[in-house]
This record gives sequence, structure tokens and C-alpha cells, in this order.
Amino acid sequence: MARIQSRPTEALSYNPNEPRYWERPKLDAELDRAFDICHGCRLCFNLCPSFPALFKHIDEHGDEDVRSLTAAEKREVIDLCYECKLCEVRCPYTPRAGHEFQLDFPKLILRARAVQAREEGVRLREKMLGNPDRMGRLGSRLPALANWSCRNRFQRLMMEKLLGIHRDKRLPDFAGETFAQWLERGGLPAAPPDPAARVLLFHTCFVNYYNPAPGKALVQVYAKNNCEVATAPQNCCGMPALDGGDVEFARQEAARNVANLLPYARKGYRIAAINPTCSMTMRMEYPELLGTAEAAELARAVCDPHEVLYELFRAGKFNRDFKSTPGKIAYHVPCHLKAQNIGLRSRDLMRRIPGVEIDTVDACTAHDGTWAMKTEYFPLSMQWGEKAFRGMREAEAQVMASDCPLAAIQIEQGCGTRPLNPAEILARAYDPDGFETKIAPPGQEGDQP
Repeated sequence: MARIQSRPTEALSYNPNEPRYWERPKLDAELDRAFDICHGCRLCFNLCPSFPALFKHIDEHGDEDVRSLTAAEKREVIDLCYECKLCEVRCPYTPRAGHEFQLDFPKLILRARAVQAREEGVRLREKMLGNPDRMGRLGSRLPALANWSCRNRFQRLMMEKLLGIHRDKRLPDFAGETFAQWLERGGLPAAPPDPAARVLLFHTCFVNYYNPAPGKALVQVYAKNNCEVATAPQNCCGMPALDGGDVEFARQEAARNVANLLPYARKGYRIAAINPTCSMTMRMEYPELLGTAEAAELARAVCDPHEVLYELFRAGKFNRDFKSTPGKIAYHVPCHLKAQNIGLRSRDLMRRIPGVEIDTVDACTAHDGTWAMKTEYFPLSMQWGEKAFRGMREAEAQVMASDCPLAAIQIEQGCGTRPLNPAEILARAYDPDGFETKIAPPGQEGDQP
């Protein structure tokens, strides 16, 4: 049998707007090419369960040929990928690295799931998890009842049986008041006459329906730094739908966001997405997903919320008038923040708080969207997240932090403490009663550590 060509062939496609993207024979050829490259490299052996499964199956066949893998074995490798993107960050063969192999394993897996969904249909569970706005709207109508249902053992058993959501997976509570409702009550401050920056907050469905605190904190922190803050109609970024292979619904979600947000970007607003998954999706997936100049234009305006503040810091405009300090912080690095290659700006800003010591925990929690919720993967998610849990526990910090709200839930499940969003820490540090330890005014004695 001829050796597999490592260089791309006409089967290569990561763009769902290209007809060959959807052709099963071409997809299978690309899976063989990618699996062969990964088998020869094995650099990513410890990043997620997908790669150990791939290498195990190849080794069991004994002929070192990925074409010997069965369809079920290939399907297992695809299903075990939870799209953390860390292999793309580490891989030397990617388009981003300019390598001739043009290998992007996570995007190839998304392609495989899209083709599977087109062939087999989108499963009920994937449709439900792929539309978090619908779930959020339903749950927020009667949040107390919804939260009781998510904690009641019998209800969780039924949820596992009917929907495939693991009975022991910690789920977020629905908020008594959504972030959008808080905004309608006058949550946004008046725009300053000469703003240091103009920011449109993409608050994300998680912050809107489950935990408005990071959104409220960001509004406070931006106001402290003389920023003009706006909001606009918005919906899910579309990544949950992409994870489930539902490309058409993901396109609909993306197109609505582009239509609603682009006018603000053209007025000079930065589109600050609170969740790193959302900012990554809008930056890195929208241009190919929609294939329009408008999507690419919006992508250039999207940022992590702390990028704006860090730019103000570098320009000497960041407000450093902190009144209290959290002391030692265990900071978890989200995978989808690393994938954007923008640095750890929230960590850098927290370091400006006097008396702060930060222990950085660079390990995946293995929540990754909806993967950890699923019955068949929850135990694996806890196993693969243990390195992160151990790092957070061993830091023995007064406060835990993570930019990712889903990683925070996973850390809470593994450690018993839910991390704060860095924006919450900054907002509290501006308040003399935000943390127990006060910061003394310049030139005065105090209880600052």
C-alpha cells in the first residue's frame, strides 16, 4: 500500500462554504492524512483523550498504517476531541505556523462532525445544547423551579436517561434577573464626554442567563477607567452548534451577530466578548463560517474585555486607585484564551493590585463547551481536568480566578470553590470593602500585606 502523502491534496478544506468540505471520501482522506501526521509526531499525546485513543488503536493494529483503523475507531477519536484547541496551539504543522502540511486538527474534527450531522441528522441532545439561548429563556422564566429541577436527584436521573446529561454534572443556576434585564433597569452608566475607549459588551448567553456578576463587574471597571460602554441585541456566538455539527444553525447565529454588532464596530467600538470561547469563535471561526467581508470586518473588532483595559494601562490611562487586595490568587488559564495568542491580559492587570501574588495554573479543565455535560464523557472530563484542579488546590490561594465561566464550574466541581472572573476581582479591588485586606493610601501606614 502506498505511503500517505503528508502534504495537502485537493481533499483539504476547513471552510464549510467549499463543496469539497462536505464530501465524505475527501473527509476520510484528510482524516487519514492528519492521523498519519499525528501518529508520526505524537507531540500532543497528553492534551486530551482523543490522541491517546488514536495512538492506542494504531499500535493495536501493528502495521503502523492509519488506514487499518475501523470506522468505529475513527469515530471514537472524533468524539473524544473536545475542541480545547491546545493541539493547534502546540502543533508545528498548522496554517498559523505557515507549515506546508496545513494541519488544523480541531477544524478537521469540526468538519467531521458536520459531515456526520448531515449524514445522520443532528441529535436531540446536540440540538438542545447547541441553542443555549432557548434553554436560557425557558429557565429564566421560572428560575427557582428550573434550579430545583437541576438539583433534584429524580429529575437529574430523567435528564440523564432522556437527554444524556450526566446525573452528577454540576450545572449552573439560572439567575433571578438576567443581565439583559439588569441593563434595562439602567445598568449602563452615562457615556463620559471624552471616553478613553468605546466598548460594546458582548455579554454572552452564560453571563446573561446564569451569572450576570462578571458582566456587571466589567461595566463597573470600564466606568472606573472612563470608557464608554454600549450594548446591542445579540445571541449565542454559535460555537455550541458547531460542536454538535449543526453548521447551518451556527451560521444563522453568526449572521445575526454580525448584523447587530458590525454597525457599532464601524463607529469605533471594540466588541468585548466576556467568554474566551465566544471571542475566539467570533475572531477565528466567523470569517470562514460565513465567508463574507462583513464577518471578517467584525472579527477584527472583537477582543477579550481585558485587552481594552491593558491597552489603557500601556498608554498610562489605567485606573490603579485600588482600595483593597485579594492577596494570593490562583489564576486558571482558559484554553480558548491561549488559542487567540493575545497574552494573559486579565492576569497582567490583576498583578497591578498592590499585595497580589498570582499562581498561574496552565492546564485544561476538560469542560470545553458541552462535552463535560454528556453522560459518556463526564467521568473522563473529571479525569482529564484533574491536573487543573490539583494546581488550583495546591496554590493555597485566598481567591481563585478564571476568565472562562464553564471552566469555573468545572473547577468548582473538582475543588469545591468557584473561581471569580478577573473583572470581579478588579471591581472589588476598587472598593475599600471589596476584600478584607485594605490598601493604605500612599505614604500612610496600613494593613496592606
